[in-house]
Amino acid sequence: MTRIDVTVRGAGAFGLGIAWACARRGAKVRVIDPFGPGAGSSGGLVGALAPHVPENWTAKKQFQLDSLLMAADWWADIETESGLSAGYGRLGRVQPLADERAVALARGREITAAELWGDKAEWRVVEDGGEFAPLSPTGLYVHDTLSARMHPRKACLALAAAVRALGGEIVTEGSEEGVILHATGIAGLEEMSAEVGCMIGVGVKGQAALLDYDAGPVPQVFADGVHVVPHADSTVAIGSTSEREYGDPTSTDAALDEVIAAARAAVPALADAPVIERWAGVRPRSRSRAPMLGAWPGRPGHFIANGGFKIGFGMAPKVAEVMADLMLEGRDIVPEDFRAEALWPK
Repeated sequence: MTRIDVTVRGAGAFGLGIAWACARRGAKVRVIDPFGPGAGSSGGLVGALAPHVPENWTAKKQFQLDSLLMAADWWADIETESGLSAGYGRLGRVQPLADERAVALARGREITAAELWGDKAEWRVVEDGGEFAPLSPTGLYVHDTLSARMHPRKACLALAAAVRALGGEIVTEGSEEGVILHATGIAGLEEMSAEVGCMIGVGVKGQAALLDYDAGPVPQVFADGVHVVPHADSTVAIGSTSEREYGDPTSTDAALDEVIAAARAAVPALADAPVIERWAGVRPRSRSRAPMLGAWPGRPGHFIANGGFKIGFGMAPKVAEVMADLMLEGRDIVPEDFRAEALWPK
């Protein structure tokens, strides 16, 4: 019987990414998800891999920076191994500046970006936002070269195929063997909260849309709180809402209509682009708002990777390598702010 070294519960961005990292190191991996790869919040539409603003630096922001800088090579290796496209492209992002206060803040961040990002990426105030640029009241934009796009569903399929190519299993049911990783999103947060008797995390509903429009290889847009992400398959994704209170987790409604209208108003090129899909799902947000990583307190041999919320795919490359270090080699470099036990009652 084939020995399983690592069992991963959950086939989203974190679960599949960690399975890939473990399989690359020679571990025999089994991923179990009753609904298949990318069936939860990782199977959305938007795919905006965008950084936090370069100021008030924290361990979370540094972790995200490291991960975004790893992403190009990480996704390229996955695409090579799987033979499938993840839709990755580091094409940057433009944001219109609404008034002189926003311009002053952005110019200050030019300086801190140079200090914190070094020569690896830029955050600049520019006059030309490009052919897909949104309207700007000041005529000025922030253009950063760190942001990237990927296609969430295609990325999950590419990850799953890459894991299989290295001998891993992706199954809907099966036994747990070896060390166990729990990367089960909102269901996992609910399980942990019930176990410890306090709120470990919550679900936040998001709604997004896909438009039929070929923008070409242009930067994504962030305007009026809306992400507008041109994909490589001649579509543009728009999102998303953040709803703490909701009824049906997978239904779309007038809140999405408002997001679509805001995107059309901000980016005139999208005025007549038809909507080809509407999507809703619940994203897992930990109580600390940071990803939860590390050992499951009180469960020897069990580990947690959860709480990716809106930045799961952007964090996935480094989360994968850090968790593989911990699970396979016992090397613990999980940031203090990310540790699962920090949310457990004392």
